[in-house]
Amino acid sequence: MADPLKIIKRYYRPDSLAFRLLVEHGEAVMKKALLIAEGLKDRNPDIDFIIEASMLHDIGIIQTDSPMLGCYGKEPYVCHGYLGRKILEEEGLLLHGLVAERHVGVGITIEDIKKKSLPLPLRDMVPQSLEEKVICVADKFFSKNRKSHAEEKPLRIVLEEIAKYGEEKLIFFKELLKELRLKD
Repeated sequence: MADPLKIIKRYYRPDSLAFRLLVEHGEAVMKKALLIAEGLKDRNPDIDFIIEASMLHDIGIIQTDSPMLGCYGKEPYVCHGYLGRKILEEEGLLLHGLVAERHVGVGITIEDIKKKSLPLPLRDMVPQSLEEKVICVADKFFSKNRKSHAEEKPLRIVLEEIAKYGEEKLIFFKELLKELRLKD
């Protein structure tokens, strides 16, 4: 079993804003993900994995240029998923890395990357496993900002935010909600 805090401390100073926001956001996402997983017991979600991957899903933000999060890297924020995958793969956590890469938005497709000229590797980054979907959905209920990072957003706000990325993303998210037995 991986120790998420030990891994995070390898990349983040424990006294930094980035560390605090990452850990508090990860804990909020983890609690929501566990609530979602509770309703899916008959599908045997891997609870230990959900705990670990929820805490580590945003580890790549440290390499992004996101001063409001205390991160002073060189990459745009949209890259934090695949950068997190690289970090976690180096740690030997291949499946955790897939969660990091596939949780951004409600998943990023090759078509999205091409159409929007995103600075990402040309591959589908859409949640596939049950655990990836649970964490991806749970993540949408929390922001990473100094004021409300641990405050859960109402579903209607989550849906409004996702709708900004297009009808197809909203439809996909609503399908995820149904699959995870959540009401929209």
